Amino acid sequence: MAAGVGSLSVGLDLDFAVRHSGRAPSALTRRDVARALLAVPSGQALVSLPDLRRELVAAGNPLSVVFWESAKTILTQIESGSATVGQVRHWLEASGTEPIMLTRSYFLWPEEDERGPVATEMYERLVAFLEERLAAGEIDADALAAGEPEARNAYEELQERWLGTPLPDGRVPNVAVNDEQDRELFAAWDEEEAFALSELRRVLEDLPEPPFPAADLRSAVARLRVTLTRPGYPGNVLRAVAGLDEDLPAGGIPDAGALPESDEELWLIVAAGIAAPISDLPDEEDAVRFFDLDRELSHEDSILASLCAINHADWLAAVITLTRYGPGVLASPERIARFIADSEDVDVEPDEPEDLEATEMLFTAVTPLWAHLGIVDKAEVLTSLGWWGLPKALERAWSTR
Repeated sequence: MAAGVGSLSVGLDLDFAVRHSGRAPSALTRRDVARALLAVPSGQALVSLPDLRRELVAAGNPLSVVFWESAKTILTQIESGSATVGQVRHWLEASGTEPIMLTRSYFLWPEEDERGPVATEMYERLVAFLEERLAAGEIDADALAAGEPEARNAYEELQERWLGTPLPDGRVPNVAVNDEQDRELFAAWDEEEAFALSELRRVLEDLPEPPFPAADLRSAVARLRVTLTRPGYPGNVLRAVAGLDEDLPAGGIPDAGALPESDEELWLIVAAGIAAPISDLPDEEDAVRFFDLDRELSHEDSILASLCAINHADWLAAVITLTRYGPGVLASPERIARFIADSEDVDVEPDEPEDLEATEMLFTAVTPLWAHLGIVDKAEVLTSLGWWGLPKALERAWSTR
């Protein structure tokens, strides 16, 4: 629960702590008391601190001087506005039985109100495990509260081991939680994509069907076939987003004969991949590229990251607007960002300058790839091929998962 969040009418006493934790007074842990203190406004918690301490002493559960001093310190900092979220979180974790929100291996627990059944179960299991280790003397809560580095390191290592150790039923906690989050993320993504697809089709029904640019398509695909069978950019990115290298060894390049025979099919596969990338570059491990914070992403990886960061609403607004205007409209990243901000087809937040700049930066990865497909020309102007193909490619991207 967020620090300092609560109702002024809530009285912070031993009864409140008992109700909040669901434990008897004699069984309350430092974590239970800390969470109760953070469940009410910090000023109220500070005022109630001495009485709560006396009540716990009378109940035979005095906790420790170090804990109470640390509680007073953090609550004072919260009340003065000088405490950061990280400091409050660190203090709660120093109770000795609170899971570390972000571990060294970059495992991140979902927020309490966002945990699914599996994450909730694993979180509670870890709390119970830590309580056992604390009772066994393996965790020094006073040293944690005092900020001793060795105690913190040991605490982090203990949790890392538990997260990566299979339970009796075979589940590995960190894997189980991540799998659940992935399922929830994919379900939300699929729902958003289905809605965007329905909106795209609804709008396209009211627009005239662009003529089929047969000659332009043949010319563009002739160039595309050459690009896709060459190493380096843009061929490697276009192959990746289209999924044309999924069955190839790392760094492999498909033979021209392995590409789809139909010009229209090949063009739509690649154009759709730009809006919904199927895979990433196959020659390096994802974790090495994206989680090494001291290493810069390659040009190709930066492009793929930008493509993946463009949301459904932005694609929908951009493609619908370009389709409405037709050939000859400027389709530069700056212009597309403005189209999206001004779109009446999607709900967008008020366009702040930084939002426009962020959208423009993302589409700087798109327009050069569009140029290789003949969607825009060298001046970033929409072509007849782009007018015909963009809505078809976007529909394909969202309907062939």
